[in-house]
Amino acid sequence: MKKDKTSINKLNIETQNTPEKGPLSFITGSLTSFALCIFSYFISNKIVIYFSQHKPSNSSEIVQSISSSINTLIIGLSFLLTFSFAFIGLGLFIVFIRSFLVKKN
Repeated sequence: MKKDKTSINKLNIETQNTPEKGPLSFITGSLTSFALCIFSYFISNKIVIYFSQHKPSNSSEIVQSISSSINTLIIGLSFLLTFSFAFIGLGLFIVFIRSFLVKKN
């Protein structure tokens, strides 16, 4: 039981010593996320162009089906990454704006 109280006390001390995030950290995170969004958007477009120009050249229907599925999966994941960065950047920008509007206690 004594171990639990000391670990809780250490946790309380650690949370009290951590500095609070300010508007500067929100805007830098937002700008970084938007930059990664733009970068991954260009990479995703290059992936789409590559897969559209390089069609599978196998006559087997199974191989073409698997190849088409993998191409779709790679394209979908690359655009998922792009829009995830965009939404994270948008959310951090909204938190940045909100940090000026909400009064601290």
